[in-house]
Amino acid sequence: MSPLQQQTGRLASIWQSFFDLPKWVQIWMMFILGPINLATLAFLNQPSGVPIAALAVSGMIITVSIVIATGGFSKLAAAGHVLPWTPLVLMLIFARPDGTAVYQAFLTALLVINAISLAFDFNDLRILLKSRAQN
Repeated sequence: MSPLQQQTGRLASIWQSFFDLPKWVQIWMMFILGPINLATLAFLNQPSGVPIAALAVSGMIITVSIVIATGGFSKLAAAGHVLPWTPLVLMLIFARPDGTAVYQAFLTALLVINAISLAFDFNDLRILLKSRAQN
């Protein structure tokens, strides 16, 4: 098999694993979770905008890296969110920056959406670690 065929096969495997996820998860990721975290880039000039965007986007980058490295979506991908989004959520709860009403509304949406995601992610990691401990 050529390197191009290997890459094409890996990409197909990743896409297939995405389409194997429940429809509501696909919609959540594509139309809610991804866009709100990428939207942090529009607020870089706001108070704490750079660290907020760095944490938000790094969660996506780490997760995509795990998905590429493993060849698909799995419970391990949850670690990509947990590492940067936990401090992000804590920051938004306990050290929320000041800003305009629009920025505050955005930060509230980001907090709620990422907290929901983390609830699923922590559960996925718990299941993964439990299954590995049993093996």
